[in-house]
Order: sequence, then structure tokens, then C-alpha cells
Amino acid sequence: MTNKRKIFIMKTRITLVLALLFFVSNTSFAQQDEEAMTKLSIFHEYVKAKNFDAAYQPWMDVRTKYPKFNNAIYIDGEKILEHKIENSSGAEKVAFLEDLMKMWKERQENFASKTPKGEYAANACQLMYDNKDLLKKTDLEIYECFDAAYQLDKATFTNPKSLYTYFSLMVDLYDAGKKPAQDLFNKYDDVVEKVEDEVKNYSEKLNVLIEKEDAGTPLTNKEGKLKSYYESYLSAYDKIASSIDSKLGERANCENLIPLYQKGFEDNKTNAIWLQRAAGKMSEKDCTDDPLFFKLVNAYHELSPSANSAYYLGILKDKEGKTNEAIAFYEEAIKLETDNFKKARLNNNIALKLKAKGNYGRARSYFREALRLNPSNGHPYLSIAAMYAASANDCGDSNFNKRAVFWLAAEEARKAGRVDATLKSASAQTAENYLSKAPQKAEIFSAGNSGQTISIGCWIGASVVVPKI
Repeated sequence: MTNKRKIFIMKTRITLVLALLFFVSNTSFAQQDEEAMTKLSIFHEYVKAKNFDAAYQPWMDVRTKYPKFNNAIYIDGEKILEHKIENSSGAEKVAFLEDLMKMWKERQENFASKTPKGEYAANACQLMYDNKDLLKKTDLEIYECFDAAYQLDKATFTNPKSLYTYFSLMVDLYDAGKKPAQDLFNKYDDVVEKVEDEVKNYSEKLNVLIEKEDAGTPLTNKEGKLKSYYESYLSAYDKIASSIDSKLGERANCENLIPLYQKGFEDNKTNAIWLQRAAGKMSEKDCTDDPLFFKLVNAYHELSPSANSAYYLGILKDKEGKTNEAIAFYEEAIKLETDNFKKARLNNNIALKLKAKGNYGRARSYFREALRLNPSNGHPYLSIAAMYAASANDCGDSNFNKRAVFWLAAEEARKAGRVDATLKSASAQTAENYLSKAPQKAEIFSAGNSGQTISIGCWIGASVVVPKI
């Protein structure tokens, strides 16, 4: 036999062996896929029927043998283990709790692109907190868990409940003498800024839908569902923002803040973030009469001129009674701010200061601009309504027309609830209160002006239609 012939036969045998191996391998994979799919279908149907106990074993079989087969292993697995946790106690419950946390790690390993790191790490920390006595976890251990999750992936650490728990633990550790005041205030700023980022995110998405509705275009079914989804998250963030402030309470009063920032000023006078946060906290807690606020604001503005620093300089001028100079700095702050959401907040804050001084006409202009920039925040409507109500006695030429101003106030108050789900109850109650002060049916009948239009003078400069009776 020639060498060529031998080589040909050898190559042929190798090809046949490889083909056979490929066939066997493919057959094996096909059989594995079929087995995995069969068991997955079984446990998924049980889960759909909420028969979680029956789903457990076939689910465990697939999870153990084919962990990379399908993300449904982890989606359904969460429901199965949550059922087991809810219906167990003692050591058995601890085992299921630990297995749920283990499963989230497995999901991260096998389906990383579908498992946001911050979200699932925070879920595990929250599970620890909710069961800390059973799991024998200390506040410090759980706080460090949350802090690691936050540092790991801040962008996806967005759960309102977890954000509150994270901060609440810091306060408890501060009260126990395990964390210093500076750490407490830093964490407060971190969490509040994170909440504001999420509020901005959902507000901007909601604004698009509100503007579409205001233009007279009905929302699609999908858009209607999205609107409800955005509103539910904004309501949740609104609640935890209040809870965070309540939890911090008097710990951040001027008596605590001033010595803390005085002590840190020299070391941080070239740190723009520290200066901004210190000035912001002193402004928020109304510690602006102290000379330290002046030092902070001027150092911050000199180091990093910005919308915030200009706004704080406006506050200083307000304190000096120099209203026009204050307004000039406020206007500068608005011009320097490029983000519409933040610009809306600036306009609202300036309007509130003018409202407090009784400068209603000018305040309304800023409130209207805040609404234009962020139409899903209904608070400016309530502020305008309050100014109308406060001016009722000054803006009419008869008792009836003075009280007609309350119809205008009620109309503005109702707008707040229409655009802002967090204000539906307050909006309705406020509107009803104003309507009770407006002329009633008997008075309208006596005046004989049902359905007529009344012009309201002074700074309001608007008209209102008398309700028909």
C-alpha cells in the first residue's frame, strides 16, 4: 500500500471519528435540552397555578443540573422560595432565606446581563434586614451590606424601601455611637441626591405623557400603564423622602451643624462638593444667619461658580434685606442651571421666598415657570391657590366678588391633583375647603348672576365663571 493511500485512509478514519463524536455530542446536548425543557415546563406550570410546593423539586432539579438553561429558573425560583420562606419557621426558614440569597448570586453568575448588580445586592440586604433576628445579623453588618451594594452599582440601587432602610440604619448606628456625625450627614446627602435623581428620572418620563394629554391627545393603553407605573414610583419616592427627613429629625439642627462645619472648613475649603453640601444643609435647616454660612457660600462661589452658589448668594442678600440684589442672584442661578428639572426646582424655591414676603404677582411668575419646566410636580399649583385665597379680601369690589376668588383658588388646587398623583388627596381636600368659602347656591340665586363671568382685579388679573344653578 502506498503512502498516499495510507494517509488517505488515516484522514478518512479521523473524519469518521470526529463526525461520530459530533453526532454523539449533539445527541447528548439535545437530550439534555429536552430533559431541561420538560422539567422547566413542569415547574413553570405549577408556578402559574401557584402550586409552589409541587414546583419545588422539578425546579431544584433544573437549577442544580442546568443552571444556565433559562432565566425562568431564577424568576420562578424567587416565587417558589418566597412561598417556602412565608410558610416555614426556625431553622427551615433560615435555610430557605439563605438559599434565596444564594440563588440571586447564581442568577448574577449565569445571567449577568439580566441581573442588575445594585438591585439584587440590595434585595439580599433587605432580606437580611427584614429577617435580622432570625438570621442573627447586626445593624452594622446589614448597613455594610447595603453600603457595599450601593458602591457596587449605584445606578441600579433604586428600590425606595431599600434606600430608606440604608439611611435608617446609618441613623441607628449614629445614635448608638458607632458612626460620627459627618458620616451621618454625608450619607443623608448621598441618599437624598439618589432619591432626587430617581424623582427626576420618572418625572421627565411622566412629563412627556402629561404634555401629550394637555395637548388634547389621548394616551394609548401602553402609555396609560406607563403613566400609572411612573406615578406609583413617584409616590413611593415622595413617601420615603419624607421618612428620611423625619428619621434625621433634629440630629441635623443648627446646634449640631455649625460646629461640625466650622471644624471641617479649613480642611475642605477647596472641596467644592463638601462646600456645596455644607451650604445646602445650612440653607435647608435655616442656619443662614450664622457667619459660617457666609464663609461657606463665598468660598463655594469663588471655587466653583454655579447655579447653587448663585442661589445661596441670593439667600445672603435676602437676609440683608436687599431684595433686588437677591433676585439678581436668583436669576443668575436660573441662567447657570442647564438641567430643566433642577431649573424648575430653583424657580419654585425662589417663588416660595417671594410668596413668604407677600410678593404674590412676582411669585406666581416663577411658579408658572416651574410648572412649565416640570409639569408633573403639582406643588406650584397649590402655592398659587394659597396666594389667591390669601388675596380674596383685597381683589374684589363687592363681598360676592371677593369670595368668588375662592373659585379660582379651588380651580388651581384641583390642577395639582390632576398632574401629580402624590397630591390627589391634598388637592381634593384643599379645593373643597376653598369651595366652602365661595358663594353658595342661595347667594348665586340672590345675586342673579348664574353662569356670568366675573373679572378679578389687583395682582390676580383673571376672570372666573359663576357656577350655573
